[in-house]
Amino acid sequence: MAAAAAPLVVVALGGNASYPPHIRGTAQEQIDIITGLCERLVQIVEAGYRLVLTHGNGPVVGNILFRMARTADVLPPMPMDVCVAHSQGGLGYMFQQSFSNTLLRHGLSIPVIAVLSQVEVDADDPAFQHPTKPVGKFFSQQEAANMASQTGWTFSEDSGRGWRRVVASPVPRRILGIEGIKVLLAAGMVPIAAGGGGIAVVRGAGGAYEGAPAVIDKDLTSALLAADLGATTLLLLTGIDRVALDFGKPGQRFIDRMTVSEALAWQAQGQFPPGSMGPKIQAALNYLGAGGREVVVTSLERAFDGIEGRAGTRIVPG
Repeated sequence: MAAAAAPLVVVALGGNASYPPHIRGTAQEQIDIITGLCERLVQIVEAGYRLVLTHGNGPVVGNILFRMARTADVLPPMPMDVCVAHSQGGLGYMFQQSFSNTLLRHGLSIPVIAVLSQVEVDADDPAFQHPTKPVGKFFSQQEAANMASQTGWTFSEDSGRGWRRVVASPVPRRILGIEGIKVLLAAGMVPIAAGGGGIAVVRGAGGAYEGAPAVIDKDLTSALLAADLGATTLLLLTGIDRVALDFGKPGQRFIDRMTVSEALAWQAQGQFPPGSMGPKIQAALNYLGAGGREVVVTSLERAFDGIEGRAGTRIVPG
């Protein structure tokens, strides 16, 4: 009888994890930070789990778009889908190299491969008319107003930290090339896939695809990825160790475990705002609704403890 496959964990890292707001943004800064992230994740591999990594790209793709706008009088700007592909490829390369080197330092010879991932969205998704996804740098309100008048971009205040450009963020419907990711897993590799939520594409009447001007939410695509791969666990890494109710208020309380029905009730009460924990809770609900077993929401520092049941908020069916 063949041995059962090791448990599969899809790990979703936020964009600010690899590109925090305080850095200058050099490539070496990003590689150093990503190397630190990989040191946290190697414990999971050493414990016998299989991994698929995915990551956000909001800060990086926003900077690419900003750079395009600043040089538009010299070089024709690339469309947003190409900019997303640039960020996915660049960050994928950094994660691939850093995680490969980290595994090697720990005596593990496991191939790591970054995959450019297209993700199908609906052309008539209402998100194209109502941009909400923050990307790029933080600006003062006056700076944002000036750029909005010059470029036609939309800006929004982001959680008290400043103003950022917001772009369309349609719902991911299908990850193209998912069978290739399954082949990589079957070959014992660690795939890095659907980075930045994937490159948004829409399908025409004839079946051909073309790029869409959008940045898909990374957590929603991660949930789709985990469901498609039959992952045992979806690990959503964020800036706090556990999900909290009444976050930031005097009655704040942390939750160790919640069921789908509890999450739905708290979601209806407005406990999980769109600009905060909302996308992660919705991603958890999507994955569990598609037959997933468990979602763990915790910090990078407690990632391994979260997988082992010693930290984080565990969201389960029921």
